[in-house]
Amino acid sequence: MVKPKRAAVGTALLFVLVAVLPGVAGAHPGGLPPTVRVLRFSYVAHDGRDRRAYLILPAWYGPDRHPAIPLVISPHGRGVGGRINVRRWGNLPAIGGFAVINPEGQGRRLTLFSWGDPGEIRDLARMPQLAEAAVPWLRIDLHRVYAFGGSMGGQETLLLAARFPQLLAGAASFDAPTNMAARYDAFDHLRFGDRLQRLARREIGGTPRTDPRGYEIRSPLDWARRIAFSHVPLQIWWSRMDTIVGDQVHESGLLYRDIKRLNPAAPVRQYVGNWAHTTEMKRHGYLPFALAQFGLVPPTGQKAPSGEPSKPAAGIPV
Repeated sequence: MVKPKRAAVGTALLFVLVAVLPGVAGAHPGGLPPTVRVLRFSYVAHDGRDRRAYLILPAWYGPDRHPAIPLVISPHGRGVGGRINVRRWGNLPAIGGFAVINPEGQGRRLTLFSWGDPGEIRDLARMPQLAEAAVPWLRIDLHRVYAFGGSMGGQETLLLAARFPQLLAGAASFDAPTNMAARYDAFDHLRFGDRLQRLARREIGGTPRTDPRGYEIRSPLDWARRIAFSHVPLQIWWSRMDTIVGDQVHESGLLYRDIKRLNPAAPVRQYVGNWAHTTEMKRHGYLPFALAQFGLVPPTGQKAPSGEPSKPAAGIPV
């Protein structure tokens, strides 16, 4: 009988929270445990459009108990929204006592295909302030703000570390594309590749040939020097079996090598394995291990991936 009572109390409290916070509502993505709650709020993106963000909090956190807690900014992957990204986190925010913000995002033209747009990166940097403005009793420990993202979200995590290093106490990218010009060509080898290329032209402003600068500014490889000297502790996760961002040896793997070449003392580690695209960034994958490296959850007992990167070889990125 205890669990149903606790669930009822939690539900009642959530309705109270929604009632006293105009513009904030409870969100209920499927499959989340009762130890966390999700609040949805709107924010104004860089181009003036209203966008949504989903804030995951431990269930115990609220108006009567709100210590300063760490915040993880988690941009979503290509073609999926912040609500889907919420599901990756499971009960981890409750275990570690931290918050996660999952913004919907907004690119230059597109919403779910922002691909590292400079305005989107500026919006990500504003997330701590936006969350505190939307939820007045939320207190963020500004010395413990992190970024975690997979696929396009990993790309944007890396760009956030490059452009706003003073914001972050650490960052982790999972299977991130790092060269947008190469990605444009690689779309040819993916299902619906023609559509992806059309979306890229619309979002970025042309092709890599007609607008090379547009692709460079969205490519973490072109920010390697800034990342190398950012002093942001960084985890780069990539897979040799990735079929979405293929040839990761020349994507995330190359970024790691460039960072270490530019600054051998850079606080960056790479983790290489054989998982399917971004499956390691999940509650039941390596996400707890990655969080534990920054002290966001207790040590998990997991072992780091044992795979070593193979020797870079020529090939067509797919």
